[in-house]
Amino acid sequence: MNFEFKLSDEGIADFVYCFSALDNMEDIREGIIIPNGRVDLVFAFKSEKEIEVTLLGLETKPKKMPDRNYTKFYSVSFNPLALEYILQISVADVLDNGKILPVDFWDLPSLHSMNFEQFCSAITNKVHSKQPTNMDERKRKLFRLIFDSNGAIGIRELSYNIGWSERQINRYFNQQLGLPIKTYCNILRFQAALPYIKEGKLAPQLNYTDQSHFIKEIKKLSGVSPKELFKNENDRFLQFLTVAKP
Repeated sequence: MNFEFKLSDEGIADFVYCFSALDNMEDIREGIIIPNGRVDLVFAFKSEKEIEVTLLGLETKPKKMPDRNYTKFYSVSFNPLALEYILQISVADVLDNGKILPVDFWDLPSLHSMNFEQFCSAITNKVHSKQPTNMDERKRKLFRLIFDSNGAIGIRELSYNIGWSERQINRYFNQQLGLPIKTYCNILRFQAALPYIKEGKLAPQLNYTDQSHFIKEIKKLSGVSPKELFKNENDRFLQFLTVAKP
């Protein structure tokens, strides 16, 4: 298994979180995907000439990697703000699922001949070209507050800071992502807990109520206890390999 990972450039960080690539996929039939709060656009290579393009909605629970005959894939993980302003699409209808897109989506030339760095550069240039000249700054501020707090922020505080009602915020999340903001924030808090678990710190480090609540939430989103996640036998939790403290 060859895994590559790269954070996005600061200039597109509001819209793109990271890029990743995976090769020699026959070694990871037991791989588990866990929620990360991002929307993934995946370019999966089925052969030397055939590519499948899939847009994955948000994950709210762990799931096994699909048992498909891919040789490798490239992926870009979008932050939710990209749905409206870059992709111009909603994923509310594919929660815990995905949708197949046309193979010429975004008209990326010669994907087969690109290495990972070239793929990252091509996507970065495409996102730069699609960035809006005008956007609702309340939405930008909304997601910056959520990410800066790792989801540990209440909707009342968000409402006060951006000038939207709580109902407007939840409506926006349900329309774009297919879930309420509280669920989304819980996913981000889970992601923020992973670096601590990776270090063997199995007691709550964030604003979990107590140890019981911490274990329950980690198991809900990963399928296993913090202790089992720390062991990560056979490297089956692929995203767990790249986590770092925010």
